[in-house]
Amino acid sequence: MPSILKLLACLLIASNASAQEASWPQFRGPGGQGHATEEHAPLTWSETENIRFKTAIPGKGWSSPVVLGNQIWLTTAIETPPDPAELEQARAAIPNAETHQLAGELSLRAVCVDRTTGKLIHNIELIKVEQPNAIHPLNSYASPTPVIEPGRLYCNFGRYGTVCVNTDDHSIVWKKQFPIEHFVGPGSSPVLCDDKLVLTCDGADKQFIVAINKADGEKVWKVDRPAIRVKDPDMRKSYCTPLVVQHLGKKQIIIPGAQWIVAYAPADGSEIWRVDHGQGFSIVPRPVTDGMHVFCATGFAGVGMLAVRLGGSGDITGTHLEWKNHKKAPNQPSPILREGRLYTVNDQGVAQCLESATGEELWSKRLPGAYSASPLLIDERLYFFNREGLTTVLSTTGKKPEELASNQLDGQQMATPAVVDGELILRTDTHLYGIGK
Repeated sequence: MPSILKLLACLLIASNASAQEASWPQFRGPGGQGHATEEHAPLTWSETENIRFKTAIPGKGWSSPVVLGNQIWLTTAIETPPDPAELEQARAAIPNAETHQLAGELSLRAVCVDRTTGKLIHNIELIKVEQPNAIHPLNSYASPTPVIEPGRLYCNFGRYGTVCVNTDDHSIVWKKQFPIEHFVGPGSSPVLCDDKLVLTCDGADKQFIVAINKADGEKVWKVDRPAIRVKDPDMRKSYCTPLVVQHLGKKQIIIPGAQWIVAYAPADGSEIWRVDHGQGFSIVPRPVTDGMHVFCATGFAGVGMLAVRLGGSGDITGTHLEWKNHKKAPNQPSPILREGRLYTVNDQGVAQCLESATGEELWSKRLPGAYSASPLLIDERLYFFNREGLTTVLSTTGKKPEELASNQLDGQQMATPAVVDGELILRTDTHLYGIGK
């Protein structure tokens, strides 16, 4: 008996240590590029198979879960119905207004789920909005993914504000607001770079990048975006999450926006380089990098996918733009880069593999459904999550795509999942799932 008790104690200690070390701190994971190559995850699941917990989440939000230790955090918005007169007034000021949705009042919140038990343990109101602007039906008022680090959670709700939460005592540390006109709601997630939290503020009315001190929320620097040729406000907005890249020992923050892809110096926001990608706008996919190049989607009305060679300064459109691929590019899901291959799935469900050196298509495959969530690379497998709750798993080891599994859950799937300790933390429109053995 003592030996059995000792074994159980060791297993419990190992389990607790694993929970403390687990980390999926931002949108698309530790490197921000959707890689979980050191992880394992179930190949198959359903509502009755490999579900360790299923927890109802109040409100609506498309933000991804972030994980640190035993805590899983998400943002959500609890809406009250709008007044009909206010709805008509709001729609009158928005292009394509018939496609937008409006809430009467918003409670923007952060919720925490215990990773061991799956129980919802905290539900904190961060911001109350009495007259929110309308959003696109595919969006939510809580779409930007928060960032977590020991003791702090940084939640961004676009024009409605950015809030830092103490994850130990659940108090609000600071709030900051940079109002812009999104037209279709907030979308860009924040990113941490050294001691700064960097926000993309690419509105229809004004476009700028701002870095704030993560300790107190005070502005460190703010820079306007380059001038945009197009005057239509609807084609000046964008929603891309920054990517911090290390090149030749120095960091740069790369942020695509309408017409321009720009790299900024973290210290003061000075521009390192820029590329004119054309007429693209409303860019959502986060860039990826191999350390020598950055690969970007160029949004609606854009050229598709392109590759920029790092190392230049100033306007490098004519010198460092390596290739463009105009076909089957995503408007919402971010790409995946692995060993010289660039994998994408567009909103209509066409997955493709490009050679990263040339942009040449190696294969394409039609997947079921429509897509907003970004794919993940887990243990040499690609996981694609469609809006209808279906996950398709493909192998990356062959020259052609091999479908390994097709997994259906109830509900709508818009958020990109997290992966920790061999478990998928997956959010639908109603629930948070812990998918694992």
